[in-house]
Amino acid sequence: MSSAALLMKVVASSVRAADKAAELVRKIMKGGDLGIIDKGGLNNFQTEADRSCERLIRATLAAQYPNLKIIGEEDEAADASSDAKSGMDDDVLSKACPESLKDVKEEQIVVWVDPLDGTAEFTQNLLDHVTVLIGIAVDGKAVAGVINQPFYNYKAGPDATLGRTIWGVVGVGAFGFQRQELPADSMIITTTRSHSNKLVNDCIDSMKPTEVMRVGGAGNKVLKLIEGKAHAYVFASPGCKKWDTCGPEAILHALGGKLTDVHGNALQYHNGVKFPNTAGVIAACSQHEWFISKVPQSVKDEMKP
Repeated sequence: MSSAALLMKVVASSVRAADKAAELVRKIMKGGDLGIIDKGGLNNFQTEADRSCERLIRATLAAQYPNLKIIGEEDEAADASSDAKSGMDDDVLSKACPESLKDVKEEQIVVWVDPLDGTAEFTQNLLDHVTVLIGIAVDGKAVAGVINQPFYNYKAGPDATLGRTIWGVVGVGAFGFQRQELPADSMIITTTRSHSNKLVNDCIDSMKPTEVMRVGGAGNKVLKLIEGKAHAYVFASPGCKKWDTCGPEAILHALGGKLTDVHGNALQYHNGVKFPNTAGVIAACSQHEWFISKVPQSVKDEMKP
C-alpha cells in the first residue's frame, strides 16, 4: 500500500468514504426522519443525509490527506466525531497508476463531493435515482471518480443486499458494473426528470431520439451511459454543478466517453472555478462529436460558457 501512487490512494480512500456514506444514508432512511430543508427553487432540497454524509466524507479524506482541497455541495465542515479510519479499497490499490499521474501532489488535487445526488428523489422514495458522488480533479481536469448507489437492488425485496460502488480512473478503466449492448437502430437520450424547459427539449428533439429517459440525479444519468442503457445525456441548462459532473465525467472518460458543455468545451474543475456548469452538459460513451453537431445554434446562443 505504501508504494502506491498518491492519486490511487486518494481514489482508494474515496471508495471507502463513499461506502461509509452509503451506510449512513441507509441508516437515515430507515430511521424515518429525513430532516428536509427547502433551499429554495424547484425541487431544491437538503436532508440530514446530505449534511451528515458530506461531513463524514470530508473528515475521512482530510484526516488522511490534509492538503487536499475538498469542495462539497453543502459546504459542511468535517465531522470530528466521524470514523476517519475507513481505510482504503484494496481493488483500487491493486491497479497500476498511469505514468502521467504517478507524481501528482496533494496540492494539485481538488475533490468535488455531492454527498447525496438526487435529493428530491430521495425525499420521494425514488431510491434507485440516488447516488453519492466523489470526483477527483488534477490541475483542473477530472481524472478519477466514485459513484455509489446506496439503494442499488432495493426492489429485490426486504432481505436484498443493498448498494454498489462504481469507480474509475482515466488511463486505468472503470469497475463495479456490467455493461450491456444498446438496442440496434435506437437513439436513447437521458435527461432531467424535473428541470426541463424549451432549450432542453429543443436540443433533445434535434437529435431525433427513439426514447427519452427522464431520471433524477446527474450521477444516475451518466450511469445510464456507463451501463449501456442510453446513448447520451443531454441537458441544455445551467442547472447542474461541478460536484454533479466531476466524478461521473472521469468514469465516463475512463471508458472512452466524453462529457462537455453544449459547445463541446471541456469542463474545468480547478480551485476557484465557478460551481455552475453554465453552458449545460452533453455526455456520450461514443460519437460525442455527433451529438455536439446536432445542438441547435439557437440553443448554443442562449447557453454562454
